[in-house]
Amino acid sequence: MSTETQSTPASVHTRTKSTLIERLDALYEYDREPVDENKLQGWWTFIAMFSSEHISGTEFVLGTLLVMHGVTAVDVFGGLALGNLLAVLSWAFMCAPIAVKERLTIYWQIRKIAGPYLTILYSGLFALILCLLAGSMVNVSTTAVTLPLHIPSPNYAAGQTVPSISWILIAIGVGTAIAVLAVLGFERLAHFAKVVAPWMPFVFLAGAISSLPSLGVTGLDNFWQIANEKIWTGAAYPGQMQYGFWHCVGLAWLCNIAQHMGMGDVTIFRYARKWQMGFCSAFGMFIGHYLAWICSGVLCAAYVHAQTAAGVADPNPTPGNIAMFGAGYAGVVCVLLAGWTTANPTLYRAGLAFQVATPNWRRWLVTLVAGILMIITACIPAVLHYLDRIVAYYGLFFMPLGAFVFIDFWLFPRLGLARNYAERRGLLISWPAAVGWFGSFGICFLLYAKDRYTSMAWINKHLPLFLSHYKADLFLQVLPAWLIAVILYTLCSLIQQGFNPISQEQTK
Repeated sequence: MSTETQSTPASVHTRTKSTLIERLDALYEYDREPVDENKLQGWWTFIAMFSSEHISGTEFVLGTLLVMHGVTAVDVFGGLALGNLLAVLSWAFMCAPIAVKERLTIYWQIRKIAGPYLTILYSGLFALILCLLAGSMVNVSTTAVTLPLHIPSPNYAAGQTVPSISWILIAIGVGTAIAVLAVLGFERLAHFAKVVAPWMPFVFLAGAISSLPSLGVTGLDNFWQIANEKIWTGAAYPGQMQYGFWHCVGLAWLCNIAQHMGMGDVTIFRYARKWQMGFCSAFGMFIGHYLAWICSGVLCAAYVHAQTAAGVADPNPTPGNIAMFGAGYAGVVCVLLAGWTTANPTLYRAGLAFQVATPNWRRWLVTLVAGILMIITACIPAVLHYLDRIVAYYGLFFMPLGAFVFIDFWLFPRLGLARNYAERRGLLISWPAAVGWFGSFGICFLLYAKDRYTSMAWINKHLPLFLSHYKADLFLQVLPAWLIAVILYTLCSLIQQGFNPISQEQTK
């Protein structure tokens, strides 16, 4: 009788890997293999994908924040147009071409240039911030559910830092439903988004149009006057920073910078037949981040005006409140589903990112853990109140590694530098990538913090005069951060490869 034992599928699944790096390598279905030719998608897939994800609950928040930060009508209409155009061009000319040529996820591309350790760090932190953003959308959806139940939503500006027990229980219910849908997988998410997304822009538009008469708008002839006097007045609400034209440009461009200039959406566009499909992002940007932001700004101003006229001291313009005021229960349903259409794919991505950092965990379990984190953050009112700041930090922190992917692909061959150096050398960590990543974010943060936090004011004493007088704004740090990251990474790579060049045999 043979003593040879046949391996079973169970033994294969239970076999332990000796190192975290080997377990990471085992995730070939997510990172390693390029997309097969027969899996490529056409134009409609990407039009639907961007339309569904970017016409969402975020629009009720960010459009409202622009009103509260005191922008003018010119700032909104002109600044958002320019910022969204820059975002579309970033997707089309920076992200999509690399995605189509490489057809690899962002995690695998980062691993090739930065090494597995930085990849694990990137994916773990990226997953956490995605949970936080998904949580903000659960918060948005919860405001829609609690409104008809007459459960007040927390007003962070008024000092309410903890929601009521009943509000938290509803948030848990909403978050659980979103988490379960995310666990079911990408196809269910896509189907859900395609069903609910097409009619949401019309709810935004109808709510805004129906709200204009309450502000005194009688037609196109006096719209611009009322827009400057009662909607985008140029005066910030108490406790809010003053925004202007370039803030609108920066917010529209920066809010998704980790996905385009940060190359996060190479994971999506690796399924595209042509790089020109990057222009499909225009459907999300100009319907969602332009039309919907403007409409939600009108809804916010109309709601605050009506509440103030009724003698309410603190109107608290939550997404649920302003949608109910402008579009009735159709608006409430829109807010609920709009939060879902963003939270679902965001949580799904968070689960995938966590799985890169915890490769022994099953996807459904990782996604449920991410869902718990999402629900916790949904119950922190400060997250929604400071969503614009969170989005800005999110972009600045994760953008540099995407900049390295861009430079490694286009610039390094022209400089005589080897691409994917960390992979070819078998490095666990790329020190040029580490210097460029943390150096870029650290420099830009300190330039911002020196004038924003009294504990950091001492930095001005040690800076050259032109830098001590430089008043950095978080939204306008994107270009300096990108350039600093590229310069640091390129210079350090020149030093690294100058001492340890790749031979011709190694490049084959």
